[in-house]
Amino acid sequence: MHFNTLKQEIIDLFKGKSVMICCAESCTGGLVARALTDLPGSSAIFDRGFVTYSNSSKIDMLGVEEQTLMSFGAVSEEVAQEMAKGALDRSQAALSIALTGIAGPGGSDFKPEGRVCFGLALKDGTCPTQTIEFGAIGRSNVREASCKFALEVILSEGRKL
Repeated sequence: MHFNTLKQEIIDLFKGKSVMICCAESCTGGLVARALTDLPGSSAIFDRGFVTYSNSSKIDMLGVEEQTLMSFGAVSEEVAQEMAKGALDRSQAALSIALTGIAGPGGSDFKPEGRVCFGLALKDGTCPTQTIEFGAIGRSNVREASCKFALEVILSEGRKL
């Protein structure tokens, strides 16, 4: 699906349901918030975005537990889940998406370049997570692919609300 079509579908769907979205981003540095606010009408569906690049910002702004960061690392489904829940708790939204990953260059055997963890928090208390391995496709490509995937998750979940 074309990027602008995807964004417009999200706006139309969430506006029709009177549902607000928020996001918590690390590796994408605000790309999801930007995408959600690119088109007219986004003020009806987008509440706020958190860019929490450092571990301390994840703790301070989203309430991510220091122990979670120490135990699992910033690039983990556990941290993505806490980011998503923290953003939801600190917003007027009914749905929150969180992303944390390694855009590159670099990475390790344990956490390779292109690994991005996603969390999706909903007002009903559910918060599914998943990890996508985009591969070593370059920093900007990982970030763009992560943003597009996050939008697809938002649209898919929005259809269920």
